[in-house]
Amino acid sequence: MEITAALVKELRERSGAGMMECKKALVEHNGDIEAAMEHLRKTGLAKADKKADRVAAEGRISTAADGARAVLVEVNCETDFVGKDENFLQYSNELAQVALSSGAADVDALKNARMADGNTVEEARAALIAKVGENVQVRRLAVLADGQNVGSYVHGGRIGVLVNVKGGSPELAKGLAMHIAAMNPQYLTPADAPADFVAKEKEIALAQMSDKDKAKPAEIQEKMISGKLNKTLAEISLTGQAYVLDTDMSVEQALKKEGAEVLSFQRLVVGEGIEKKEDDFAAEVMKQAGLV
Repeated sequence: MEITAALVKELRERSGAGMMECKKALVEHNGDIEAAMEHLRKTGLAKADKKADRVAAEGRISTAADGARAVLVEVNCETDFVGKDENFLQYSNELAQVALSSGAADVDALKNARMADGNTVEEARAALIAKVGENVQVRRLAVLADGQNVGSYVHGGRIGVLVNVKGGSPELAKGLAMHIAAMNPQYLTPADAPADFVAKEKEIALAQMSDKDKAKPAEIQEKMISGKLNKTLAEISLTGQAYVLDTDMSVEQALKKEGAEVLSFQRLVVGEGIEKKEDDFAAEVMKQAGLV
């Protein structure tokens, strides 16, 4: 497989490793970016897999809540400029209220719901496109229904969180939603991590051990690997993370303090998972000027 500059760039952005290390890893693994990423982690050259943090599309996430029900709605547009447009913001905010009041369970159902002016969500979207001159899409709807102590939070219109807490206070639920927005836990507890993920992390921890450590008895090696694995799982699990509103305690300790338990959470980031075309404006201007 041809090792292109774009492939090297993607691996470099994901791993944080140097360009030459990335190219070498790709060559050694025949262009398989996942295998190359794993190799960089095992050899200690990778800082972190940043793929999940890359936001590709523009738009906004809005929320609405009422008692035991809460929703998040993601509406996408083409540019950040339109994402801040008054008409776009009004549509997004009203859409969240419509999603809450209509009881829609998914985007398809939401599109047929009625806005305040009597038009359907889809009709209002078409009208908005005519106003802003960009493609607008209602992409995702997250619903928390029949919750107990529901927390919702949207950070800067870019990150939205819903969290369902058993017990505790509204302030705790809100704080947990803010925490999830900031720290992006992948799992609720360390025990929720999939077995294949745990096995892979053990393999990587073993590969990163020094020759001196590898010479130690097997039981000592196992304790070292388990310690590293437990630290990793704590960092990516909600209950194991340090609570952002009080870093002297973990989220688990904050929950125990109020006799509470997190039942579930959802987190949306604008544009996650969408590949975004990067425009070369300099080249475009030169082309229009007849210079290329």
